[in-house]
Amino acid sequence: MNKTILLVEDDILMREFMTDYFKKDGWHVLEANNGREALELFELHELDLIILDIMMPEVDGWSVCRRIRKQSAIPIIIITARTDDDDQVMGFELGADEYVTKPFSPKVLVARATGLLKRAQGTLGREEDILLYGKLQINKRAYTVHVDGEPISLTAKEYSLLDLLTRHEGAVLDRDKILNAVWGIDHFGDPRAVDTHIKKLRAKLGDQGRHIRTVIGAGYKFEVEP
Repeated sequence: MNKTILLVEDDILMREFMTDYFKKDGWHVLEANNGREALELFELHELDLIILDIMMPEVDGWSVCRRIRKQSAIPIIIITARTDDDDQVMGFELGADEYVTKPFSPKVLVARATGLLKRAQGTLGREEDILLYGKLQINKRAYTVHVDGEPISLTAKEYSLLDLLTRHEGAVLDRDKILNAVWGIDHFGDPRAVDTHIKKLRAKLGDQGRHIRTVIGAGYKFEVEP
């Protein structure tokens, strides 16, 4: 099955350029000219990843990202011509997973999208789309998480972290393994980022966060009480 991507860019030539590269790599591409169209396509189609420009007419990229994150942990890459640090911080606070400044290489963009999608999906060919752990429900096709029937807004990295832990239920994963699986093998960040994301994930899951257990001196594991 083709991977489906939504490209949200009001520059027609730029959008067509990106579309060509993604189609050559085997992606099914949907295009939006503005934020309103992006939100409509998001509601109508099952998407695997979104590439989102910030400066757009009608509804800007910040607003689109914010609305999508209320419903889904789908991977989002923000693209912009602005290089302000505050913009990047804003993007990550809203739940974006990657931040790419223009100009950029379309080949590199495709590679980053592919890597991000693989990390978000975890291993391919999972047997079940919906998993239940007590009051915790994970829909692996829709990238959604519910606790006691209520939707939980996770970023793609938080979702990938939860997915990784549940796929290795009962096994202890050290920080380096988690970093390689969720952030990518070429990531050179601080391993304490794992601790920070675990803390945020537990807080969002409420009482179900207790299933994510700290193994002192070793790492973390996901374990549901009998």
